[in-house]
Amino acid sequence: MSEQADLILMEVEDHMSKTVEVLRRELASIRTGRANPALLDKIAINYYGVDTPLKQISSISAVEGNQLFIKPFDKSTLKSIEHAIHASDLGLNPINDGVGIRLILPALTEQRRKELVKDVERHGEHGKVGVRNVRRDGNEHIKRLELSEDDEKGYLEDIQELTNTYVKHVDEVVKEKSEELLKI
Repeated sequence: MSEQADLILMEVEDHMSKTVEVLRRELASIRTGRANPALLDKIAINYYGVDTPLKQISSISAVEGNQLFIKPFDKSTLKSIEHAIHASDLGLNPINDGVGIRLILPALTEQRRKELVKDVERHGEHGKVGVRNVRRDGNEHIKRLELSEDDEKGYLEDIQELTNTYVKHVDEVVKEKSEELLKI
């Protein structure tokens, strides 16, 4: 019986870890004023009838502190890339030079930085909810195993410790991104 409980515990930890990683990826796409190719992770291009992530059909590099350069492997996709960037919620103006596309990131205003910090905190709350949902599911699985009262209590405490640890990880990730946003 305890082998199943141990597996459940390992699964809970794995799911919580993945929840934190998803949060990190989501936060990487929030603009900080510095050029970061991860900003474009959510942009997909219709490439021969298939929605394809931009990073799979082009090379993306940070040219300067505030500029990205997108060089597609197939120049015929330049217009599609330009259109997708315009349609995105990034609020950036792509500059097509015939070879690639330049994105110049304007400096963020203090008000915009504060809005982005609130957005980061909202993402953090969603991450915490995700961790707690994993805890709830893990607790339900443990209770279904019909372990002795002491064993069940021990495993439930282990799951709570994991929850506390991963909620702290979420807080650290949010704090790190918020500080990055507030730096001028």
